Amino acid sequence: MTATDARDTELKKELAASLQARRELGEEYESALVDSFLEKVDQRIDGAVERRLRRQFAEQEMTAARGARSPKPTDSFGERFGFGIVSLVLAVPLSAIGVGAAHLPGLIVSWFGIVGVNVVQAARTNPGLFRGPRRGRARDDDTWRD
Repeated sequence: MTATDARDTELKKELAASLQARRELGEEYESALVDSFLEKVDQRIDGAVERRLRRQFAEQEMTAARGARSPKPTDSFGERFGFGIVSLVLAVPLSAIGVGAAHLPGLIVSWFGIVGVNVVQAARTNPGLFRGPRRGRARDDDTWRD
């Protein structure tokens, strides 16, 4: 079991414990339980971001020490895949919170947020993704022009 698997298991246990506590304590403690769980998720995300920033800073320092012009791109397939997985994993508790708080409208709002974050990430990693074909450029066969 890797460290990531252990952390995922920990987070799943925390979510299960929060849901069980909510059942036992009732709705009056729901807000506090959700806040506590989200704080743990925030701490985990902060730790991951901090590790990534330290790694990128170390890579930049190594590149500068070697005399290279620029560091390699950091948006690898693994990072994009990881972002998608984290997005789906967080979609489960966010959907539950949305449904618990506002039923169907809450679910719709939470999924708009999830989709919005993923669209922004896709646009950031692929700058030309949402642009249409450029006008005035010829296609491969030189028969199409605007």
